[in-house]
Amino acid sequence: MMQEEIIHSLTQWINQNLGKQLSIDEVAAKSGYSKWHLQRMFRAVTQQTLGDYIRERRLEMAADALCKTRRPVFDIALQFGYDSQQTFSRVFRRQFDQTPTAYRQAMRSQILRGSSAPRHESARGERHTPLASGIL
Repeated sequence: MMQEEIIHSLTQWINQNLGKQLSIDEVAAKSGYSKWHLQRMFRAVTQQTLGDYIRERRLEMAADALCKTRRPVFDIALQFGYDSQQTFSRVFRRQFDQTPTAYRQAMRSQILRGSSAPRHESARGERHTPLASGIL
């Protein structure tokens, strides 16, 4: 298998297991490579670290949960592997340039104004489009 195929397969597995506590050691064991080799290979293929990839995917899923549910921020933080609302809020703010509560309000406001696919730009200029079909 080529590196790209290995990483693609691994990212699919990671995406299916984001609700679990994933460590780099566990992902490396799943891949069959040492964690150092896997991290070098992952960065060469994706231009980001394995840890950053996992964190960004979890935050994207958490952002969708914020938009689609009325669940408390703390519950969503726990679901996506954060042990406190404060830690989750700090990391979320770094990614999306606003707190989880402010993000939820902004996205709901966009939906109520009639935008069928609200978009929010992360602090790094990436676009995030949560699904608008959830519970308001």
